[in-house]
Amino acid sequence: MTLLKMGIIGAGGIAQDRHIPSYLKLKNKVELTAVQDVNEARAKEAAEKFHIPNVFSNYHDLFKEVDAVTICTPNKFHAEIAVAALEAGVHVLCEKPMAMTTTECQAMIDAANRYDSVLSIGYHFRHMHESQVAKKAIINNEIGDPLVTRVQAMRRRKVPGWGVFTNKELQGGGSLIDFGCHLLDLALWLLDDPKPVEVMGRAYDRLSKTPGQVNDWGEFDHETFNVDDHVTAYIAFENGLSMQFECSWAANIKEDNTTLSISGVDGGLSVFPFELYQAKYGELWDSQVKLRGGADDFGLKQAENFVDSCMGAADLVVEPEQALKVTQLMEAIYASSKTGTSIKL
Repeated sequence: MTLLKMGIIGAGGIAQDRHIPSYLKLKNKVELTAVQDVNEARAKEAAEKFHIPNVFSNYHDLFKEVDAVTICTPNKFHAEIAVAALEAGVHVLCEKPMAMTTTECQAMIDAANRYDSVLSIGYHFRHMHESQVAKKAIINNEIGDPLVTRVQAMRRRKVPGWGVFTNKELQGGGSLIDFGCHLLDLALWLLDDPKPVEVMGRAYDRLSKTPGQVNDWGEFDHETFNVDDHVTAYIAFENGLSMQFECSWAANIKEDNTTLSISGVDGGLSVFPFELYQAKYGELWDSQVKLRGGADDFGLKQAENFVDSCMGAADLVVEPEQALKVTQLMEAIYASSKTGTSIKL
């Protein structure tokens, strides 16, 4: 069987902790052949640790050694690298978010279409076991037509104190682009990609700009902090659907909370943990599920879907056009916060 030759661009934490270990579990399908990082010492360290034969400091030089790449760089460079790879005939799995702007996202899609290459985005929440069960429940009409979706991606005092997470120039934003985007993407996917028509949003950064921070995830400079640490939004869609959205790195709340619930005409569900709420036989029903299959290795599922798609053996779970819509909504939330008015789409 022909192995897909995979290259890693950006050898930081997400590459070494999720993507590379996942590909190593797929040795019957994929071969890690190259790694690149602008910090060549870090690339060499990753290559030695995971026995990757080729190391590059320039990503253009990597393309000749691979069939596909996984992009794990700061957000600023996603579009630039993805377009270059696609133009070189190389398939691309890009970490989330897709890019800094919808214009950049569209350039990536255009390149993928022009050169007939696979392009997917690392919204791995779709691959989680609970998410897959929720999708099946909705497809099988367990809740009827969806009406209202509630999303909370909340952390208590956990601003990432490492990497470039708090650098707006390199990342484009903070808690929304890093954390909230996953739940926003998952909600859109579960709702079967509804068309948004209006967004009202607010983005906050006051907490992380105050001195003397108590923060569980390392230290950061409150004087240079320039991204959002808390975001709220109300999103209206065609056909009367609506979404209440909130995410934070640093909220003053009792405990971390990751919630996605959908209320429909005939029932409702909560994803984490998966539960189903219905009224039937004259009573109120709450149904829980015992998930099978042991530990949920969503990183492996994501890697396998991408590899299989590159080999023509599967359809992508995350289509790039869907990922563009997530970026469109994040742009609208930030724009609404800046102007103080709702944004019509």
